[in-house]
Amino acid sequence: MTTHRLITGHVSALLVLPEKLDTAPAQAADRSLPGGWTLKAAPDTKTAADIEITTGAAAVTIEQDTVHLRLPAAVAASDTLAYATYTATERIRQQQHKATVHATALIALDGQAVLLIGMKGAGKTSTAIALAARGWTHAGDDLIVLGERGDGGLVVWPGKPTAAIRDPTRPLAPKPRHLLEPFATGPAALARVVRVAVHPDLAQASMTPAVPLSVNERLRLHEMLARYISGLPTPVTGVSGVPYGPVWPLDTPGLARWRSHLITALAGCRFDYLHASDPETAADLLTKEGTT
Repeated sequence: MTTHRLITGHVSALLVLPEKLDTAPAQAADRSLPGGWTLKAAPDTKTAADIEITTGAAAVTIEQDTVHLRLPAAVAASDTLAYATYTATERIRQQQHKATVHATALIALDGQAVLLIGMKGAGKTSTAIALAARGWTHAGDDLIVLGERGDGGLVVWPGKPTAAIRDPTRPLAPKPRHLLEPFATGPAALARVVRVAVHPDLAQASMTPAVPLSVNERLRLHEMLARYISGLPTPVTGVSGVPYGPVWPLDTPGLARWRSHLITALAGCRFDYLHASDPETAADLLTKEGTT
């Protein structure tokens, strides 16, 4: 076994890997995860590993503070290693008052961050592209890291720096991946949350305050914040395999209470529902109103 320092998702972890494991496919997934995925030489230490990878039938267990991931040999040598170890570090992130969320983020012209949330296909990415054309800075597509400062303020840490953008002339073709530019180089204070719905049937564009949050909205936010700590996005059988895997035992009552606190903090930001027929209209509304 070999020990490495893993840096991903804006935290670091002590990672133990099988000897001679090929990590090149995992390192190639660097641009698919917030904060990248980097291995560095680990200093001599007697500290217990945060994550230990072994090969065999897929399983996830926790012994004291070490996450033990058993992956089939072919899976361990694939890009799934990056996604699985990223998910395994979610406990560390939340212990440090950070959480991986399914959202898109940008930095407005005043330097403050805006979080775009919504279901898959809601128009977050296309709206972000339109905002970047208006001078906003990308801070992550689809996956970002939301954090809390010591004073209780919220910050957005840069998320996934690439986006899959469909070619409108080839609607059934796989979506090519693009590097997002300009891209944030550090965290930014969160000023606004917008749940986006962009669809051609929405003829009347609107911006509606969501505060006070409804019970349904709070449930959706709970699901968003708990998604990664439950391991649901990364079946340990492999990203390219059957989409099934056990629920990971990463959560604790203390972290669940912190996520509830985080929802209260999100409700303290400006929080709106945006409906528009196309991304350009959505971007126009957001640019007009900014983060205030």
